[in-house]
Amino acid sequence: MNKQNLPPEKIPKESGQSTSTLPPNALLQVQGVTKVFGGLTAVDHVTFSIKKGQILGLIGPNGAGKSTIVAMIMGVYKPNAGDILFHGESLVHFKPNQVVERGIARTFQVEKPLLSMTVTGNVLIGALLRTPGRKEALEQVKKIIERVRLGHAAHTLAKNLTVQDRKRLELARALATCPEVLLLDEVMAGLTPMEIDQSLDLLRQLRDEGLAILVIEHVMRAIMNISDRVVVLDYGKKIAEGEPRKISQDPLVVEAYLGKRGTRSGVPANR
Repeated sequence: MNKQNLPPEKIPKESGQSTSTLPPNALLQVQGVTKVFGGLTAVDHVTFSIKKGQILGLIGPNGAGKSTIVAMIMGVYKPNAGDILFHGESLVHFKPNQVVERGIARTFQVEKPLLSMTVTGNVLIGALLRTPGRKEALEQVKKIIERVRLGHAAHTLAKNLTVQDRKRLELARALATCPEVLLLDEVMAGLTPMEIDQSLDLLRQLRDEGLAILVIEHVMRAIMNISDRVVVLDYGKKIAEGEPRKISQDPLVVEAYLGKRGTRSGVPANR
């Protein structure tokens, strides 16, 4: 991005500086963030926010920048410009473990369990962050495992789990840290329609309990059914934001998925 060719009002501020005004009641605020890898602008001045007790869908075609935004929120990448605020505090200089300690947790698109540990052991690590007593932590772990429908595999090694159960384990590990904001990256990929419906029911329960949830998902039936609002990215830029029904009818969104002549896939991929 050549700042010399931009008018002053379009020049992005350096990382850690706010670039826009967002709702004062927003729990997590992504403010004008930009991420550049070499000569590629993966995320270009994107702004959105999430409130307590809200589900925000984040969708877009392959390579749109969705997972990159999650990585910036979690401190894996530092934005080149813009800011990310949680309870009004900038996160851009924190490491991933510090972000988790503050109350944000994520799942991974490609599951990353500790393969040589049981399901209980994997979830216990997260629970010990907030509950130092092992006995109390194990009680919490049992409740979480049952809640994500993984009780049948509580003592199974993670390496022996099915793909579907690994997805459930990802969610359980994140919930064990007692987050205020939950970032879900393709947690419903590979699930059956019945399993998707069960996952949607759980997400609604979590939202109603006050959890703020960001959902990246390529199952459009799920994302449009569960989201209170949807943000759409294309080539790193935000092209639309609003209620699911409005988004599904937006010409820019339709073009982003289908292309003017139907040259692009209508099903989002895994980015």
